[in-house]
Amino acid sequence: MDDRPLEQRVQDIDSPFLERFSAAVNRFADWIVRHWLAILNLLFLLYVGLPVLAPVFMEIGAETPAKIIYAVYRPACHQLPERSFFLFGESPVYDRSALPATGAAASDNVFIRRNYIGDVEHGYKVAICQRDVAIYGSMFLMGLLFALMRGHLPQLKARWLLLFALPMIIDGGTQLAGLRSSTWQLRLITGAFFGVGLIWFAYPYIEASMQKAAPPASRDGRR
Repeated sequence: MDDRPLEQRVQDIDSPFLERFSAAVNRFADWIVRHWLAILNLLFLLYVGLPVLAPVFMEIGAETPAKIIYAVYRPACHQLPERSFFLFGESPVYDRSALPATGAAASDNVFIRRNYIGDVEHGYKVAICQRDVAIYGSMFLMGLLFALMRGHLPQLKARWLLLFALPMIIDGGTQLAGLRSSTWQLRLITGAFFGVGLIWFAYPYIEASMQKAAPPASRDGRR
């Protein structure tokens, strides 16, 4: 008969499980450290790629997955049709005057107008706006460039990051205040400029942190 206290017996039983669990957590953490760049690049590719699939699904008649994508991205983007790209229609971009004169697209209420997905004539909108396409698309492309230039890309100072963000702040801020109307070209340029600057600023810091966290044997095998 085992006369040891119950707590000691439970600890002895759990010990092999806890050791295996701890080892698994350590292996997963090491994997994250070595593959963080590939993981982030994949996440940005998915984030900017899924909204493009929404109009593709609408075009082939798969409305349910398309509407799920529009709904998932709605909290993160205004999705206004006059500031979004369209696929499979007469034009990739539309002014409000070129959109249908009836229904959601004609509403002055932005919360109603954002619900206009498109139609056979105009095509179907991408599930994020033009500026977001530029921001997240450029972040993905800059991540690929960082992977190619790993260790050779100079660190971007914080004060320079503001310069990358300033054009977007001015363009978006003056449009929001009603002082002027932006264009799809400006949204693309300013959004891409900001996305490039953000990744250029952040990734070298992440790289340095991951290098410090990586076991010595793993540092040469990072991806």
